[in-house]
Amino acid sequence: MTTPTMATARPTPFGRALCAMITPFTASGALDLDGAQRLAERLVAEGCDGLVLSGTTGESPTTTDEEKAELIRAVRAAVGERASIVAGVGTADTRHTVELALAAEKAGADGLLAVTPYYSRPPQDAVEAHFRELADASGLPITLYDIPGRTGTRIEPETMIRLAGHPRIVAVKDCAYDLLGTQQVLAETELAYYTGCDEYVLALYAIGGSGYVGTVANVVPRHFRSVIDAFDAGDTGEAARLQQRTIALTELMMCSGLPGSVTVKALLGRLGMPSGPVRAPLRPADRDTADGLLRAYERLVSA
Repeated sequence: MTTPTMATARPTPFGRALCAMITPFTASGALDLDGAQRLAERLVAEGCDGLVLSGTTGESPTTTDEEKAELIRAVRAAVGERASIVAGVGTADTRHTVELALAAEKAGADGLLAVTPYYSRPPQDAVEAHFRELADASGLPITLYDIPGRTGTRIEPETMIRLAGHPRIVAVKDCAYDLLGTQQVLAETELAYYTGCDEYVLALYAIGGSGYVGTVANVVPRHFRSVIDAFDAGDTGEAARLQQRTIALTELMMCSGLPGSVTVKALLGRLGMPSGPVRAPLRPADRDTADGLLRAYERLVSA
């Protein structure tokens, strides 16, 4: 885990540079624990302070409870204490979320990532009660995952501010695309804000965010780390240049109409790294898409 510098004093409970890691599968679709360990080791060696497992990019809706726990244990064995492990435990069911949280704690996670309950679209008082029940049940620090585009329900800034009073609610993964609301919470709390949107890495960091949980970081972890390193070094122009260099690849991976898990696995597969297929209902990227991703990647790393 990373300690913030004097120039960037901000809460970093899980480090600054986190990757929303894919869940590698074998060709037959089984959990690939060896591949997960090799990928995790590469990500940490390339600058990741933390790994978020079983999140959106990790295809959490289609992995079993047992697979989630196995993944935590395998990645912990691979990276040891060199990186924090944050386990995705969010579901549509508060009771199930608590069960996953307790299992993640037992398996060796350092923290939890909990998405707003989806589909049932609970009102804000129920959202708050859900997260408080989770925080009361587990001894691990919790990152609230605000991604209304997928869940259908926002964690409103006022709710976030109230939840910040709980001692185990320490961070936010911000995918709400509401920079004003984010700043309101930053001004009123000590929550660590991590952007979950790769195009906002520098923007959120510059206004007091703690770092990022990146999807594109699965393939270019060192590059995204260099953005915040340049900013911390006081070279804001270089930080902006490095952020801008990611635009083409980020657009193809995150804004092409395909989920990040699909595009990441397509590109990692082309690069000979652990990935494997996605699980249904997702479908693999076609050849043209994979070719385009590879070209954008090669342009980025050769620039």
